Amino acid sequence: MTHDITNTRVAFLGLGIMGSGMARRLLGAGARLTVFNRSAERARSLAAEGATVANSPREAVAGADIVFSMVADDTASHAIWEGGEGALAGVRPGTVLVESSTVTVGRIAELAESAARIGCELVDAPVTGSKVQAAGGELTFLVGGSDEALQRIRPALDVMGKSVLHLGPTGSGALVKLINNFLAGVQATSLAEAIAIIERSPLDRGQALAAIVNGSPGSPIMKTLASRIVAEDYSPNFYLHLLAKDLGYAIAEGESLDVPMSTARAALGILRGSIERGDGEKDMAAVAEQFRSTAVAR
Repeated sequence: MTHDITNTRVAFLGLGIMGSGMARRLLGAGARLTVFNRSAERARSLAAEGATVANSPREAVAGADIVFSMVADDTASHAIWEGGEGALAGVRPGTVLVESSTVTVGRIAELAESAARIGCELVDAPVTGSKVQAAGGELTFLVGGSDEALQRIRPALDVMGKSVLHLGPTGSGALVKLINNFLAGVQATSLAEAIAIIERSPLDRGQALAAIVNGSPGSPIMKTLASRIVAEDYSPNFYLHLLAKDLGYAIAEGESLDVPMSTARAALGILRGSIERGDGEKDMAAVAEQFRSTAVAR
C-alpha cells in the first residue's frame, strides 16, 4: 500500500495529545493540511511547519478530500461536526469523513446518518496507542466502514499508523475501541492495587514488579504503566479522566447487550477516586497514587 498522500487535501479537527501527532505525520508526508483546534495556540507549531490554520471547523473542511476528527468525547464530537460553523456545514459531497475520537457507537450511527444526508460517507477509525505512537506513526487503526471508503483513506492511515484493522461496517471500530479501553482500564486499576500491596509489604518492589510484568499477567500496557508509576512520572500520554470516560461508555454499550460489566464498574470507581483527589488531568498511571502511603520508595 502506497504511503503517498502528496497534495491530498486533508482537514484535521482536534489537536490534543493524539491529534497533534497525527496531523504532523500527515503534514510531513506532503498532505495539503488544514487544521482546526478550539484553542488556537495548539495549532501554532503546525502552522510554522506549513499547515493552514482555520478559524472554524466549517472553514477547515472547505475543499477537503478527507476530514479527520480527534476530539475528547461525544459532546466534543457534536461541537466539531454540527451547527452553523460545524464541519458538516462546510464539506463537499463525496468527502470521506473519519471520526477517530473514542465515542459511543450511538454517536457514530448518528454521525453516519448526517454524513449520508449530505452525500458523504463516514468511517469510524479510532486508534490504539498513545502520544509516542501518534508522533511516530505507530498507531493501530480500528476501522468500521465500507471497503471503498477505507481504500480512499488508506494512504493517510498508513502514514499515521503501523496497522489498519477493518473490523466490519460503520460502528465496528468504535465498539472494539471501547472494549479495548475497558480492558486497559481494568489492567491499570488492578496494577495500581497490586503495586500498593507490594509497597506496603516487605517485598523488594523492583524484583516483585519484574516477576509480574514479565510473567503471565504481563502486557505492554502493564510494563509501561509500571515503569511510570515507579518513576512517579504522570506527564500525560493518556489523560486519566478520558480513561474514566471510556469506561463509562463501555459500561453502557455492554449493558445494552445484557453484559453486567462488573469489572468495568469496579475499575471506574477506582478511576473516579483518582479524579476526586485531583489526578484527572494526569496520565492514567496516576491511578496508583490514591493507594500510596507517604513512604513508597524502596
